[in-house]
Amino acid sequence: MRESTIARNYAETLLALVGKANDTAGWGRMIEQVAQAMRDEGTLRAFLAAPQVSDEQKNLILSRAFQDRMPRLFVRYLQALVKNRRQLLIPAIAESYHQLVDEREGRVHARVTYPNAVPEAEVQQLAATLGERIGAEVIPHVTVDERLLGGVVVRIGDRVYDGSVQRRVEMLRRRMHAAFD
Repeated sequence: MRESTIARNYAETLLALVGKANDTAGWGRMIEQVAQAMRDEGTLRAFLAAPQVSDEQKNLILSRAFQDRMPRLFVRYLQALVKNRRQLLIPAIAESYHQLVDEREGRVHARVTYPNAVPEAEVQQLAATLGERIGAEVIPHVTVDERLLGGVVVRIGDRVYDGSVQRRVEMLRRRMHAAFD
């Protein structure tokens, strides 16, 4: 199985456990904290990856490290990952978990590209308009690309809404060519 599929399966399990705790956001923060620590701190990742440290030792240290900071059920989930030798997938599991929560709550993430900085109110208006159009809450992630002459380009998943000046000029050029051919 591919790592992304395995990570999604473990994320689904985590989401099922969250149902018992009824704290989707809190558990999301916890898995993200562990994932971020693995990304940022080479020692945690190296420790979890070390073959010379037994799974029992890893689980004992995880239990001691998180017992006062995280719910017991969450720590046991992390220990199950170690037992199944999936602990290095924690960053991918965190990403899949957030995607599953977004799907469940009807949210989509949009990459919005403008040619220059725009006021937050304009970004939120665009997100609201897109949300009405696609029937979901849109969370915009804005980038600036000065190569755009004007307009905006929005990417939601594999769908692209291109309202850039370049696209409009290209469409006009094609129409003119078609008219004179």
